[in-house]
Amino acid sequence: MSSPRDRLIYLAQSSLVTRKFLFKVLKEDRECSQIFQHSKQEIIDFYRLSDKKAEALFIYLQQYDPKHPNLEKLKPYKTWTILDADFPPLLSNIPDPPIVLYGLGRSDYLTHSPSLAVVGTRNPSHLAKKHMYDLLKPLIDEDWLLVSGMANGIDGYSHRIADYYGGKTIAVLAGGLNHPYPPEHLELFQRLTTKQLVLSEYAPYTRPMRHQFPERNRLISGLSFATLVVEAKERSGSLITADQALEQGREVLAVPNAVSLEQAKGCHYLIQNGAKLIQNSRDIVQEWEASKQNWEQILVNKEHSL
Repeated sequence: MSSPRDRLIYLAQSSLVTRKFLFKVLKEDRECSQIFQHSKQEIIDFYRLSDKKAEALFIYLQQYDPKHPNLEKLKPYKTWTILDADFPPLLSNIPDPPIVLYGLGRSDYLTHSPSLAVVGTRNPSHLAKKHMYDLLKPLIDEDWLLVSGMANGIDGYSHRIADYYGGKTIAVLAGGLNHPYPPEHLELFQRLTTKQLVLSEYAPYTRPMRHQFPERNRLISGLSFATLVVEAKERSGSLITADQALEQGREVLAVPNAVSLEQAKGCHYLIQNGAKLIQNSRDIVQEWEASKQNWEQILVNKEHSL
């Protein structure tokens, strides 16, 4: 039997639609049924698609069936839609939430608290691992959850340290779950899907594209009360994540380092512009204690707006 979430998931599988398009569909009709009844011309007029795209989308919509292969092949994955009661409340409160999420692993991690995003350079200094152990191991011991993007460098370190010491971690990918990136983290990916949680807002068969990495970063910050930047250059994806955290009303924390270190310049820039300087894990805990009441209220709020 067809349901609004099935129709939404089916629609999200099409490469012809974007998040903006899906939001417009849901704004028009939360049941996500009217678009399946539109003519090609109505699709052109209302959604402002080109004739060629409207034709392709119209054909795709006519092929919808609750047992369509595009839905059947999602069975190995956990899926959440913004229509679902168990959609992650932290993500429903960001300015640009995902419409559909796909996951492998521990679904319960999406409501775990506290959660901390950890990001940084793909080329960390020789001191990075020690700094991360000193800062993060005490948090792991207190049952904190670490969120990152499974990239080389700082991201990978954060997942590995959480997993090695029996902690909790979520990896958010910039492509579909069938295409873990980078390739050298395949073993890490397989371990995380078994013991931890790996998420993506892209359909499993979607290969990672350049523009998806900054899009992915907003989910990393969105799943956390704060984003900790360990090492970052002045121009980096980590600073994009920090900006997104601020837009989402999250805290930004930064670790200082030697002034001559290239990987420290991004953190020093953030500190100069208001990020909290982090010297030890107690600094992070204090930030959480000051704001946890607000975040715990968000976690129990099951409503989300479109």
